[in-house]
Amino acid sequence: MSVALELHGVSKSYPGTPAVREVDLQIRAGEVHALVGENGAGKSTLMKILAGSFDDYTGEVLMDGRPVELRAPALAKAAGIGMIHQELSLAPPLSLAENILAGRLPSRRGLLDRAALRREAVRCLDLVGLSHLEPETPVEDLSQHEAQLVEIAKALGNQPRILVMDEPTSALGREEVERLFGIIRRLRELGIAIVYISHHLPEVFALADRVTVLRDGRCVGTRAIGEVTSKQVVELMIGGSAASLYARRANPPGEALLRVEDLTRWGFFHHCSFEVRAGEVVGLGGLAGAGRSELARSLCGVDPRDGGVVRLAGRALAPHRYADAVRAGLAYLPEERKSQGLALRLSVMENLLAAVIPRCCRAGVYQPAREPALRGRWLDGLNVQPPDPLREVGTLSGGNQQKVLLAKWLATDPRVLILDEPTRGVDVGAKAIIHRAIAEAADRGTGVILISSDLPELVGLADRVLILRRGRLVGELSGPGCTEEAVLLAANGEEPVAVS
Repeated sequence: MSVALELHGVSKSYPGTPAVREVDLQIRAGEVHALVGENGAGKSTLMKILAGSFDDYTGEVLMDGRPVELRAPALAKAAGIGMIHQELSLAPPLSLAENILAGRLPSRRGLLDRAALRREAVRCLDLVGLSHLEPETPVEDLSQHEAQLVEIAKALGNQPRILVMDEPTSALGREEVERLFGIIRRLRELGIAIVYISHHLPEVFALADRVTVLRDGRCVGTRAIGEVTSKQVVELMIGGSAASLYARRANPPGEALLRVEDLTRWGFFHHCSFEVRAGEVVGLGGLAGAGRSELARSLCGVDPRDGGVVRLAGRALAPHRYADAVRAGLAYLPEERKSQGLALRLSVMENLLAAVIPRCCRAGVYQPAREPALRGRWLDGLNVQPPDPLREVGTLSGGNQQKVLLAKWLATDPRVLILDEPTRGVDVGAKAIIHRAIAEAADRGTGVILISSDLPELVGLADRVLILRRGRLVGELSGPGCTEEAVLLAANGEEPVAVS
C-alpha cells in the first residue's frame, strides 16, 4: 500500500502555547487512519495544518514522496486534501448543486452553465448515495444526515486523495452512522486515504485500519487496529491507567430534595412523577425523542409546562421561571454548550461568574475578592486548560469548554443539578474529570439528575435509572439489574421494569 501523506517534525505554536510538537505521521492510500487524543491534544491544530489554515507551521509535509507547502487553503485543496469539518460549511438557502460546486461553478461564455452544474452535482451526489435527491433541492430541506453527506460530496467534488473527517457522526443516529460507515468504506476501496478524527473508540475499532494517538501535542503511538485494545488506546491517550473511568461513592443518599408530581407538557412528556434525594445520582434513560431533555428543561423552568408540581426542599417552584429555580438551588447544564450554555466571546472567568454575580456583591457593589477562591476551587479543580482565566472561552477545546460550563453551575452550590449530556463530544481524560466532579458533588449532598446517551456512563454513575419511553416514565432500574443491556431493552419496550 503506497504512502499518500507524510509529516516529518511538524510543529505549531500559539502565543506562549505549543499545540503540535514534532509530529511524525504517515497516512497510506486506501486506508482509514483514526486520529484520537484528549481535547487539547493537538488534533484540531494538526487538522488545520492539513487544511492550509496556518502559514507558520514548521516541519515537512510530503505527498506521494514529494514535499508540498500547505500554507493556504487553496494550496491544501490543490494538493488533494479535502476537509469535512464537525460544523458543516453549507449555505442552507442554496441548492445542493450550488453548495457542492461552491467556488468552482462551471461557466460557458461568461455565464453559468446550468447543465454542467447539474451533471457534476449528480456525479458527486451519487458518490455518497444521494442519487435520489434533486440537485436543485435547498440544503435547508435536508435531514442532518443528508446534509452531512452533502458536505462529503462537496469535498469529493475536488477529487481529493486524502479526506480528513472531524467528528462526522456527532449529530447522527445509530442507523445513520452505519450508512456513513458504508460510504467511508467505499471511498477507501477507491483508494482515498481517510483521516478519521473521533472521540468514540467503538467507531474507531469498527472502521479504522490504524490508529494514531496524540497527547500534549505529540504523537505517542501508531498501531494497527487489530494489534491494540481500547484499554490500551485510552492509556496512551491519558498517559496512565484506565482501570476505572467512573468514580464510585460510598455515602448513601439522604432525604428527598426534589419531588416531581404529575409533570406534563403535552406532546413532549406526560404525567411524570419521581423524586431525587440528597447525594443521589438519578439517571434518565431513553431513546432519542423520548422527551428526556424536554422534561429537564420544563423541570427547571426553561420551557413551559402544562401541568404538575415541582417541589424543591418542600417549596413549589413557579413554572417558566428559571431564574427563580436557580436562586432556589436548582441548576441546569444544557446539552448545547455553545449555543445555550456559554458566552463564547467572554473570558473563562466571566463565564464562571455569570451565575454567581449576586453572591459577589455587597450593598449592590461587585466585590472581586471572591474571584481567586472561585478560580482555585472550580477552574483549577476541574483542570481547565490552559489555566488562564482571562482567555476567551471560544478559543478552548470542547472538553475544556465543558469543564467551564460545569464549573459555572457547580459554583452556585446547587441543591439539585440537572446534567444534560455532560460529556458529549469530550475526550476520555476530560470525561474522567467530569465524572469525578459529579461524584464529588453527590458526596457533598447535591442531588443529581443525569441525562446521557452514553450507556456505560449512565449505568456507571447513576444510583438508579428512570426509563422514559414516548414521553412517559415507565419504571426504573437499580442495583445489579441496572445494566447497559437492561436500559436499552427497557427503553425499547422489550423488557419490563419496576414502576416506581
